[in-house]
Amino acid sequence: MKTQLASGEKHGRKRMATLGAVYDAEPALRTVDDVIADPDRQDDAVHGAAPGRRPGPKARSKWLCGSINDTAAQVVAAVFAQAEHRDPGHHRPWVVLVDGARHQIDLIKAEARQRGVKVHIIVALIHVLEYLWRAAWCLHDSGDACAENWVARYARVLLGGGVQQTATALEKAARAAGLRGARRKGIDEAVNYLSGKAEYLRYDTALERGWPIATGIIGGACRHLVKDRLDITGARWGLSGAEAVLKLRAVRANGDFDAYWAWRQQQECTRNHQTRYRDRLIPTS
Repeated sequence: MKTQLASGEKHGRKRMATLGAVYDAEPALRTVDDVIADPDRQDDAVHGAAPGRRPGPKARSKWLCGSINDTAAQVVAAVFAQAEHRDPGHHRPWVVLVDGARHQIDLIKAEARQRGVKVHIIVALIHVLEYLWRAAWCLHDSGDACAENWVARYARVLLGGGVQQTATALEKAARAAGLRGARRKGIDEAVNYLSGKAEYLRYDTALERGWPIATGIIGGACRHLVKDRLDITGARWGLSGAEAVLKLRAVRANGDFDAYWAWRQQQECTRNHQTRYRDRLIPTS
């Protein structure tokens, strides 16, 4: 309608930005206890941080990119180009952390084949834990503190490489509790997810080789690169303006703004002056 919005209609629509990150990290070998403490041990007071645990890999030389206009395939290609710039001979191990989206994984595999590089794809542990929590609420009352220990136990089995073991145990727990239909939806989703993504859930291998298993860098980038500027209350963006701001924020986050600005000024000088007056004779006295 011209004069009034219909029910549920809005003036604009949200658009999803696609982000990518590349960083270097020295391998940091860890065990299951370094990631999630054993909930059945009395001396481990905090499940997420066992006393004396070894830290994971530390990111350095971080590089971010993001786009609203570009497709996911184009952003994946940009990420691979940056990684190849750092390791043109493909001598270092390439670890690719994802959130589990099948389309995303397919794009990564296709780009890796095209460039002839072997990549190790790992679904971030945080996303798997979300499925375990959904399964937990099928077996526990809302707010039940016992659910936390339940999730920790199964997460430790996953970290030890027991993907199929975890899926089987969840299925048995649902049958033992007599869950049917919608009441066991969270468990069914978790079982299907674990079974379908098993090849990307080799956390035991990742820990033994010192690789990262979480995507905190991308989670942080979604906040400080996108939301802190583009998703503020009352903001309205066109695609070209939002794309320009996102690119500039990425350039600044990467520490390249001074180099970019010098290049931009040179390009403006060329376009506005040197090119315009190149073929003209300027009289002198």
